[in-house]
Amino acid sequence: MLVSWNSYYCYILSSAPQYYSREGVFRMTETDTRSGLYLVFVCTGNICRSPMAEIIVRDEMEKEMLDLVATVDSCGLGGWHVGQGADERAVAELRRGGHDGGSHRASKLGAEHMDADLFIAMDKGHREALIEHGIDPAKIRLMRSFDPNSPEDADVADPYYGSAADFETTRKNIEAAVPGLLDWIRANRD
Repeated sequence: MLVSWNSYYCYILSSAPQYYSREGVFRMTETDTRSGLYLVFVCTGNICRSPMAEIIVRDEMEKEMLDLVATVDSCGLGGWHVGQGADERAVAELRRGGHDGGSHRASKLGAEHMDADLFIAMDKGHREALIEHGIDPAKIRLMRSFDPNSPEDADVADPYYGSAADFETTRKNIEAAVPGLLDWIRANRD
């Protein structure tokens, strides 16, 4: 645990950030603790593709200590699943890839996401919807655009109505894009 003092607060930097003041102990919000780059993965309902991308990328960032310079999040364009966990097939496929998706809770695109440095859309429809929400097109990339072996403008197909094999394809498409995305983070960090 790392402790930082200033004249009024004692900050404890850990997996559950808190600060101590004369008034007591308070929990910091994600926005309070966010520093550096902020990336948001976007799909339709935030139960399959975007949480898979968020979890896989976060795990890889932690391995290279890039989580110290960037924060990742995910959301859906629709609110059908807000508060629910990821699709059980997505969680199972993440587990097969060595990742834990059990704590994910779906959220909908909202004001808390609008200060993102980069929105990573899973498909062209999501990119267009983000533009319709007023997001600068220069701040939007398709996930597979980070994979140099991917066809131009390729989507991460929605596995929701598919089979376990479709979820595996989704994971592999995301994993193939991770090195390029980590390179982007390195090139754009403060």
